[in-house]
Amino acid sequence: MSKPLVAIVGRPNVGKSMLFNKLVGQRLSIVEDTPGVTRDRLYAECEWCGRQFNIVDTGGIEPTADSEILEFMREQAQIAISAADVIVFVGDLRTGVTASDKDVANMLLRSHKPVVLAVNKADSTGPTDPGVYEFYSLGLGDPIPVSAVHGHGTGDLLDECLKYFPPESEEEEEDDRIRVAVIGKPNVGKSSLVNHILGEKRVIVSDEAGTTRDAVDSPFENKYGKYVFIDTAGIRRRSKVEERVEKFSVMRAQMAIERADVCLIMIDARDGVTEQDTKIAGLAHEAGKASIIVVNKWDLVEKETGTLEKMRKEVLRDLSFMSYAPVIFISAVTGQRTEKLFELINYVADQNAMRITTGMLNDVLADAQARVQPPTDKGRRLKIYYITQTGVKPPTFVVFCNSRELFHFSYQRYLENQIRGVFGLEGTPVRLIVRQKGETE
Repeated sequence: MSKPLVAIVGRPNVGKSMLFNKLVGQRLSIVEDTPGVTRDRLYAECEWCGRQFNIVDTGGIEPTADSEILEFMREQAQIAISAADVIVFVGDLRTGVTASDKDVANMLLRSHKPVVLAVNKADSTGPTDPGVYEFYSLGLGDPIPVSAVHGHGTGDLLDECLKYFPPESEEEEEDDRIRVAVIGKPNVGKSSLVNHILGEKRVIVSDEAGTTRDAVDSPFENKYGKYVFIDTAGIRRRSKVEERVEKFSVMRAQMAIERADVCLIMIDARDGVTEQDTKIAGLAHEAGKASIIVVNKWDLVEKETGTLEKMRKEVLRDLSFMSYAPVIFISAVTGQRTEKLFELINYVADQNAMRITTGMLNDVLADAQARVQPPTDKGRRLKIYYITQTGVKPPTFVVFCNSRELFHFSYQRYLENQIRGVFGLEGTPVRLIVRQKGETE
């Protein structure tokens, strides 16, 4: 049984994202005084009174919105409402009940879902502000005054939500899903890929670069396994990151990489590997994540004999530090080869978590030293005593030797290639830590 889902909804700029962050205890949702900053649905895990549940922050519902983006935001909020077990409707004490609030309340009443009414910006302590009582006119039950800034009333709010949760089941499974972050520069097709996989309009898709601002979690299950796809805001060059909101989005994408097990690094087949693609791939590499290079929009490329292999070589040449990553050519719009992604995701996730016994590693080490002698300097030869694996995700190995100075980078790369040659470790970076005899750290 999946965890209960709480959706936070309301018109723009009433403090939904700030309330979401207060409940979750982290700054996950972008908070800015500009209406319309939260565009997509944003999920997080939460716990209250020993009960775990998911919470989703939505873009503000503007029932009479004309612009394309506001129309999309309303669609996203409606999808969240349909999936939620409990809806938290957030009003603003300072502005009181507006015509938009009444329209949203009517939409919620038609959904026949349990609704908890939170009146935000009740920041002062003491007697209840009389303005709270105005919210009874919405017909959504007792309003609960809360302060997203200070946290007042959030306990009462969660207590009320808990009443509507389905009975707790022992069947609530542990999270064994593979978390997949879809990363890349703006407008490369990340949201289109996620939408194609999920088979629903899960993420806003628009030709305007930078439409997706938050990292959005989408649980998904098929015959290949269980996944959570994280569609991230496109990472722009820093010189072009002018709005504060855009800066938050870059941070969000970096956080998504940290949370992920596998990164899909998306590249536009028409542009090839750009400098920005190299930087984005470097973030995944440095974070030690299993990675797949996904060349999208392959259907838009004019082809002749050998075009695919030529492009593959160019991609691996330009991303030479990620030569371990498999390359797949897809079209997110037509669905070409997208199903093959799942086998690759499972494969590289397993490689990233691979454990190798110390005995097998030292057999490889002995064979490698017999093939190529360790380097010498001024009559001193590097002596490698043994190697052992100390961690996974990524596979991390510690090599003990007589002198770190003698252990040249080229010989470290040679040893890494020997280990990869025997054990595979495809799709994952490898960490090689050199320790001199007598060192503990």
